[in-house]
Amino acid sequence: MNQPIDSNALLAMLQWQVEGGVCDAIGDSPVNRYELEAKAPKPKAAAAPPPLALAVEADPIADAEQMAGACDSLAALADAMQAYPHCDLQKGARNFVFSDGMAGAPVMIIGEAPGRDEDMDGRPFVGRAGQLLDRMLAAIDLSRQAHDAESAVYITNVLPWRPPGNRTPEAREIAMMLPFVQRHIALAAPKYVVLMGNTPCQALLGRAGITRIRGQWTEAVGLPTLPMFHPAYLLRQPAAKREAWADLLELRARLNA
Repeated sequence: MNQPIDSNALLAMLQWQVEGGVCDAIGDSPVNRYELEAKAPKPKAAAAPPPLALAVEADPIADAEQMAGACDSLAALADAMQAYPHCDLQKGARNFVFSDGMAGAPVMIIGEAPGRDEDMDGRPFVGRAGQLLDRMLAAIDLSRQAHDAESAVYITNVLPWRPPGNRTPEAREIAMMLPFVQRHIALAAPKYVVLMGNTPCQALLGRAGITRIRGQWTEAVGLPTLPMFHPAYLLRQPAAKREAWADLLELRARLNA
């Protein structure tokens, strides 16, 4: 007959099990701990963060086309050009140089970019080259100060800000400002366009070489266009004034036709 185990013996056995690392009470059937670990659910992987949105790089030309196309007046165009964020020239320029003369005049003259005097004054062609231009126009009865449309001219540049050191405008600067120039012509609505120098010819005709193409009527933005020497070139090369005079007479003949 089995003898009952006294409480001291039971306590001693329990203490032995605890010291041996037992943490669960003994059940009626054995438990395979390795099998339990194999069946244990694996922790869920942390959800991957959503992909970062890629920054869309601005397109200066597309932005210029959109901004220029939205302008329905010359005042709106001037505001849009000053708000255009992609041309760094404006950071170093003293003034924004938009135009001079009478909008709606039959002749629109487009030069390259403001120089030192233009940057200080805020108007195109006001330095020595501008003074020569005024004399050239007066010789064929045109003037930027004229109050009647038939004798008036309208003057602007491809770039409205002075390049540092009066350097030649870069191709990317010309390209980003071209939509504004095209819209400027459309809003000013001249009969004839005069391109003075290589930069406006490059911008609107896609070719330079002013000594070869000057004096030859062509077409830009759907209008009769005459390439001519820039007055600054004539100051450096006085002998070229003969060709410039011939070009002025050609322009006067068109106006008289």
